[in-house]
Amino acid sequence: MKKNSVQCRGIRLAYGNNEVLKNINVDIQPGEFFALLGPSGSGKSTLLRLIAGFNQHQHGELLIDGRDVTGMPPWERNVGMVFQSYALWPHLTVWDNVAFGLVERRVPKAEQARKVEQALATVGLERFAQRRPGQLSGGQQQRVALARTIVIEPQVLLLDEPLSNLDKSLRVQMRQELLALQRRLGITTIFVTHDQEEAMTTADRMAVLDKGVVQQVGSPRELYDHPVNEFVASFVGTMNLLPGTVQSHEGQQLTLDLDGVGLVQLPATAGAPVRGRAVLSFRPHALQIDGAPPAGDARHLWMRGVVEASEFLGEATRYQVRVGTQSLSVDQPHHRGVDRFAAGSSVGIGLERSQARLLPI
Repeated sequence: MKKNSVQCRGIRLAYGNNEVLKNINVDIQPGEFFALLGPSGSGKSTLLRLIAGFNQHQHGELLIDGRDVTGMPPWERNVGMVFQSYALWPHLTVWDNVAFGLVERRVPKAEQARKVEQALATVGLERFAQRRPGQLSGGQQQRVALARTIVIEPQVLLLDEPLSNLDKSLRVQMRQELLALQRRLGITTIFVTHDQEEAMTTADRMAVLDKGVVQQVGSPRELYDHPVNEFVASFVGTMNLLPGTVQSHEGQQLTLDLDGVGLVQLPATAGAPVRGRAVLSFRPHALQIDGAPPAGDARHLWMRGVVEASEFLGEATRYQVRVGTQSLSVDQPHHRGVDRFAAGSSVGIGLERSQARLLPI
């Protein structure tokens, strides 16, 4: 399949006075697996349906393979979409479900047969061609929906939370199969999800949306390590956020007055606010927990706290530790035979200074 780009340029969409998409600018590269990530109501599914042609924007341009498809109906865009519900015809066999788009396009029967066989082989369902959707598992139904979409050889593949109806173990298996299929076909794919783990394990890049605005675009690692604002920091993974005020900025050193914690000193990172209100962000795994913090440790910022609660997660124990008036999440790797800190224990919390990031409020 040919690899096609998708470009959204200044796209705005409103229903009456409710602006759902606000100046969307996103460039999706040919052959890229691109995720739209955000909470419910963020506009991600609206944007996906707009690319498919089910919604129409009032301002801006939508380009597929360099051609502006604004105003073009869905059936002329040659875009394939897999819905959350799969939308299979229950009275048709797997074969007929997959062939449906080819029949509608009046493709010759011999070519239909060849393409359906190829699509079913691609998703590993050759043996199920004469079954009906009700006789298949959820994962198999999803494969039928994928086969029905790729059989028409779309320019772009759109996936609207296709894994949300599956249980957790099957979701993991299916997202791996989905990524492998996308890599094999090389088709540009746009994937909508509210699940951070799904986005981070499948996407080459992703856009985080909130209230109709693209907050940040980048690779999963870029968004995880270098969020541009408080929303992205808190939405992509688990993040500790401590608000405060920058007291001074001298050379490469910042002095912060953290609300409910007090004065701390940290290295100034690129783009960090140098005055006024800010929020200090750091991941739970960037913290160490120790009953007796080591003396003379310049690498870490040590704070005293009290364990409020803990959760055993298998590979780690997550503690909630009260530091001043703030509660922090602290992940300690689990090792057999190592005792957990009990609730009420007085502990030291060590933040690796290089892992902290100061964000504007």
